[in-house]
Amino acid sequence: MQQDVDARQNEDSLAEWLTLVATPGLGVARLEKLLTHFSGNVSNIFKASASDLIECGMNQLQIDAILQPNQTFIRQSLAWLAADSNHFALPIDHPLYPPLLKQTASPPLILFARGQLSILSNPQLAIVGSRNPSHSGKTCARSFARDLAACGWTITSGMALGIDALAHLGALDAQGNTIAVMGCGIDAIYPKKHAALAASILANQGLIISEFAPNSPAKPENFPRRNRIISGLSLGTLVVEAALKSGSLITARYALEQNREVFAIPGNIFNPMAQGCHHLIQQGAKLITSVQDINEEFELFFAAPKSSSSIKSQKNSQQSLATERLLDSVDFEATPLDIVAERSGMTLSEVMSQLLEYELRGLVTAVPGGYVKLGEK
Repeated sequence: MQQDVDARQNEDSLAEWLTLVATPGLGVARLEKLLTHFSGNVSNIFKASASDLIECGMNQLQIDAILQPNQTFIRQSLAWLAADSNHFALPIDHPLYPPLLKQTASPPLILFARGQLSILSNPQLAIVGSRNPSHSGKTCARSFARDLAACGWTITSGMALGIDALAHLGALDAQGNTIAVMGCGIDAIYPKKHAALAASILANQGLIISEFAPNSPAKPENFPRRNRIISGLSLGTLVVEAALKSGSLITARYALEQNREVFAIPGNIFNPMAQGCHHLIQQGAKLITSVQDINEEFELFFAAPKSSSSIKSQKNSQQSLATERLLDSVDFEATPLDIVAERSGMTLSEVMSQLLEYELRGLVTAVPGGYVKLGEK
């Protein structure tokens, strides 16, 4: 009987928070003023009269939203929460609400979540970047995420196309933790083609979160709001590739405003997807060439990436067997076969034969337009 009463009380409390979420223009600053006026008790807000709320500076739309709650919105949200034991809703006063996010200027009043809630308190590093990355950008995103996750970081990103998805996959490669922050309702996956990725995140003790309640569509204006959560949850943000005008730079700007670290990986000066990273570096972001460049900025406990020394030793051994002249003729960007032949002084048939062997040994990979040299994994 007591459990039923407690459940009812929790449901009533959450219904109040959902009502506040649905109140137009009600953010943390206005809520703090309301709580100051109503003795710090959320329930007292709903016992107030319209004149009391006017006295607190609330407009008619806000007063209507509080005195006449959107019951459909509340029922749908509570139904989603009750549908699965791994569905959660954390009001900002909940003890499990992430403290780093709570410290930001505009934290969500409620976080919806599904998956392994405990990892929300882990040290997180955000990895973001272009939706259309270059080959080297793809390689960097996945390998950095893998090695950072192996060090103990929880990798946080937005599950968008490109760098975001590769960051999640890299963390999963290392059997590490990853958190996806959505720009749509918690009951949906956007983009839909990442349904399998979302399932993999959840199956491997990961977490999907959103400030948007069930049945909320993916609107363009949602994604900058999502970005402030990605950076707000994280101790630092790593930008892998980004154009000068991109959502990734918005995330980096939020990180700076939130007094968090910003890291950027340099790229080819002719690659437009590297211009955003170069701009960040010029503005003071730390230039990153290795996982150690990030780890040294934080006094946290980190284990060395699993088998990193043995992998490096094996890689160096393989490279020593390669024809240096030929390998040096292949860039980290797509290099046409005729350019490789010209640089190495070898015939085209010799180049093709040797590069095939190098590809099997993991030294290069074929891409549209030629071959790309692979960095250390």
